Amino acid sequence: MSLEVHLFPCLTDNYGLLAHDTATGRTTVIDTPEAAAIDRALEARGWTLSDIWNTHHHPDHVGGNEALKVRWGATVTGFGPDAARIPGIDVSVMEGDRVALGELTAEVIEVPGHTRGHIAYHLAAVKTLFVGDTLFALGCGRLFEGTPEQMLTSLRKLLPLPDDTVIYCAHEYTEANARFALSVEPHNAALADRWEQIQALRAAGKPTVPTTLGLEKATNPFLRWDSPGLRETLDLADADDVAVFAETRRRKDVF
Repeated sequence: MSLEVHLFPCLTDNYGLLAHDTATGRTTVIDTPEAAAIDRALEARGWTLSDIWNTHHHPDHVGGNEALKVRWGATVTGFGPDAARIPGIDVSVMEGDRVALGELTAEVIEVPGHTRGHIAYHLAAVKTLFVGDTLFALGCGRLFEGTPEQMLTSLRKLLPLPDDTVIYCAHEYTEANARFALSVEPHNAALADRWEQIQALRAAGKPTVPTTLGLEKATNPFLRWDSPGLRETLDLADADDVAVFAETRRRKDVF
């Protein structure tokens, strides 16, 4: 089994993500921020779009659904209880359901918090995870419809996956996220090293996505609620995990 992922810029700071099963030629796009950019990417690769996998309903994630469905005849998959907010949905899925891409299979993981109906797609056979706006490189999504407790529960679902799981998120937010991460965990040596790498990548015009779960666990403050250094900065040494996560998210919102 082999998966080829093509990442390319869309809109202001979104990424388009094409996932291609090399054995069968089937191709899905994870969310549809910009139909024209997705069309160009497909044509450049010589791929035919068979599927659209939506992670959540925000316009920069479903805005191209209908145009792409008309052009390519693609099947739209999304979270069943949120179907009314996902244009053109054909297949409704929930926690634990499986979605096929040729010979590959993705398991659906419900990860509410950013929105109440957010899902991620995990292709275990190729150690790949498409997380939408739940988890970013060095960040996590704003809590537009969910609570800190919900988001913490969602992120905890991802932690048992292998550390070498490759994570594709939907935005290039990493520089700003790194500056915040350094403000709340300034003595994290792994984070300091990563900051240097991020600056070099961005100076060269290169993306900081994808990342890996292991790297995020070592450097992302939103996965480090048990870090003594983070807790010291927040003055929450003895607080529960939800309180630490909530204060980290509050500080990021005003950073």
